[in-house]
Amino acid sequence: MAKTSSIERNKKRVRLAKKFAAKRAALKAAARDKNLSPEERFNARIKLAKLPRNSAPIRQRLRCSLTGRSRGNYRKFKLSRLALRELASKGQIPGMIKASW
Repeated sequence: MAKTSSIERNKKRVRLAKKFAAKRAALKAAARDKNLSPEERFNARIKLAKLPRNSAPIRQRLRCSLTGRSRGNYRKFKLSRLALRELASKGQIPGMIKASW
């Protein structure tokens, strides 16, 4: 089990990213728009830099939804390799069976 503080910090980052998504997208579009004057584009970049760092989606970490483990995760299941193997062995994931040859 991961530290609770790490899990909560990541949840905070997810919340902030959702909160500032529209504002961040608008500022990014303004910063890239070639039709605007250089001053307006520069001001958009300054405003973008003033947003909270944790509101950037790139700062989110993919974590296991059961254990909070940060490494060895399957995006499709949102589970770590260990949790996925355990659930598959118990037969709790439909259609997944242990390979044998």
